Amino acid sequence: MTISGSTRVFLILGDPVAQVRAPEAFNHLFARHGIDAVLVPAQVPASRLHEFMRTTLAAQNIGGFWLAIPHKTAAIQVLDHCDRLGQSAQAVNAVRRNADGTLEGALFDGVGFTKALDHFGISITGSRVLVVGVGGGGVAIATSLAARGARAVALFDTATGRTAAIAQRLTEAFGVTVTPAPSAEPAGYDLVVNATPLGLQPGDPLPFNVDHLDADTVVVDILMKNQPTPLLRACQRRGTTAHPGFEMLVQQVPEYLSFFGYDEAARAVQADPSEVRRLLAGP
Repeated sequence: MTISGSTRVFLILGDPVAQVRAPEAFNHLFARHGIDAVLVPAQVPASRLHEFMRTTLAAQNIGGFWLAIPHKTAAIQVLDHCDRLGQSAQAVNAVRRNADGTLEGALFDGVGFTKALDHFGISITGSRVLVVGVGGGGVAIATSLAARGARAVALFDTATGRTAAIAQRLTEAFGVTVTPAPSAEPAGYDLVVNATPLGLQPGDPLPFNVDHLDADTVVVDILMKNQPTPLLRACQRRGTTAHPGFEMLVQQVPEYLSFFGYDEAARAVQADPSEVRRLLAGP
């Protein structure tokens, strides 16, 4: 990789950032497709995020930001424009500087998830979905499922005060029935999504009782570590179709490239994402 005075610089903002794999993948893709750009991680504490974003953008060769945990929600406050999904979920993955100097944000977590469902051949239109966990990932997923025409989306979270407001916002935005679920009981759904951190720590309980799943229900666990997760293993033992969340990361890559103006590279990656799968999987 050659960095020159004309190189467009992007920053991935998080706290921490030691775990992020995006720079390795995107810098490889930039070089592969002849794009004069670089993606660099920057560890920014939440208390300094807005100050850092505004100050950094004084440099005219900064093209924008990738947002990692815990900044996806807070970043929306500095935007001039935001796409519909980001506005509805109140979170963004990416921020770009437009030609007129305004800042525009977009949310790709949920788009990556629904594109992963397409990849797996799982129908969304008319489906009944339970999303367990309504942190940033869960809200993004519920938002995109509503936008793609799911018949009904139920939200469960142990922080019960969050779900009602989110459900109302998504129902009003997309005209789809989105409701708080009284429990994580998985019976009666076509798709059940684990968007909680349960499974990261030894001894974590399963996010729901897999023995109560309907025979044809599909499960997706968006945890990226400890593969296969305890939930995936439990589903496999009872013969339930279950998928890890890795593919949702893969399917976001063309969205980022297109958002930042690299449409040709985006089309190439979308046509054949095998290289991206290898890059994101790591050693």
